[in-house]
Amino acid sequence: MKLTVVGTGYVGLVSGVCYAELGNSVICVDKDPMKIATLQNGGIPIYEPGLEELAAANVAAGRLSFSSDLTSAVKQSDIVIIAVGTPPLPSGQANLTYIDLAAAEIAGAMNGYKIIAVKSTVPVGTNERVRDIIRSHTGEPFDSISLPEFLREGSAVKDTLHPDRIVVGADSAKAADVMRELHAKLTDNIVVTDIRSAEMIKYASNAFLATKISFINEIANICEKVGADVTQVAAGMGYDKRIGDSFLKAGIGYGGSCFPKDTQALIQIAGNVDYEFKLLRSVVEVNQDQRYNVIRKLETIFGGDLKGKTIAIWGLSFKPETDDVREAPALEIIRHLTGHGVHVRAYDPIATDNFRSTYGSGEVAWCASALEAAAGADALCLLTEWEEFSQVDLNVLQHVLKQPVLIDGRNAFREEDLADTDFIYYSVGRPNLNKGVKEPVPTLQF
Repeated sequence: MKLTVVGTGYVGLVSGVCYAELGNSVICVDKDPMKIATLQNGGIPIYEPGLEELAAANVAAGRLSFSSDLTSAVKQSDIVIIAVGTPPLPSGQANLTYIDLAAAEIAGAMNGYKIIAVKSTVPVGTNERVRDIIRSHTGEPFDSISLPEFLREGSAVKDTLHPDRIVVGADSAKAADVMRELHAKLTDNIVVTDIRSAEMIKYASNAFLATKISFINEIANICEKVGADVTQVAAGMGYDKRIGDSFLKAGIGYGGSCFPKDTQALIQIAGNVDYEFKLLRSVVEVNQDQRYNVIRKLETIFGGDLKGKTIAIWGLSFKPETDDVREAPALEIIRHLTGHGVHVRAYDPIATDNFRSTYGSGEVAWCASALEAAAGADALCLLTEWEEFSQVDLNVLQHVLKQPVLIDGRNAFREEDLADTDFIYYSVGRPNLNKGVKEPVPTLQF
């Protein structure tokens, strides 16, 4: 099939490359000439494992190309996939400006029947809006469908080529059949719904996963107070097939471009129809507060006064295997620390440049290695569970630090890892792993 993908962000670029890998002819289009030039020269503007090699192979095979000429691309294609950004407005509602512009430009380029698929995450009713815009600009025949994505940054290529399911929202049997054919090599789980239900599936899925994360973090906070181990609790819960073991890893909360944006958007969608989504509001509130547990634990160790202390930060991206720092917990944590007179030394294997440009001005020492960041620090906070960090020799680390204080915000280390060290160690929901300060198991009142 001949496809055009409009937008070369995470969703658009990964989708375009993977559709080409399936044997289709794909043109990825973007308005940013510098991004297109980078792609045409073999570069990839995002960090995503495996993507650069896959793109190069498909360009060499003649199945994949990059262009800033939307009109030409649309004319050559049978399917046009809209994968532009929908950033949040101050209200939390999705900004559909780029969707509207893409729809109008696509309409102006149409030269016969096309299937217009919206892969961007959009509020319920957006596909009808896209349809109306296109109809107002052209009399050419077309079908519009919803084609939500479910990829995860850091494993986006794998998720695209090996999806749990493909969701297609369509009111045209012809368009639905074409989508089944396009995705037939990927999975047998192709779910065809009405368009509005497909739009809601995306938001509902992300909201539910965010809810699981906030739930296990609340359980972790209780575990710390009653002397239980949240990792064992989560493992025990995960054996229940009704619950499952995914997204039950306690930590300092979710970040990134999807969960924060989509939870706020769904709250706004509910509000627009006079419904208060109380549960999801609590999920967002819990997540926002969870990252401050790192700071509260530092204050506990140092008697509430952090001014003048030097704190090392390991991990700046919102999760490992990505350079994305959007809504990363590290942003708020570092801003709070520097705002209270703390000297911060930070390191991330991939995301430092993105973080620096997002963070702006502030007293932060950007370090070239994990041990350089830790050198002379009063405490170390691990905020992203990069594999590199869990492989560090802890005996070396404790002597590099000024004081052997480790706040493990992602439970990256195990009890046996710390057995031969003198660390004052705080994790999330595992109070009995503290090596430096023995805390009594609380007496429970009944």
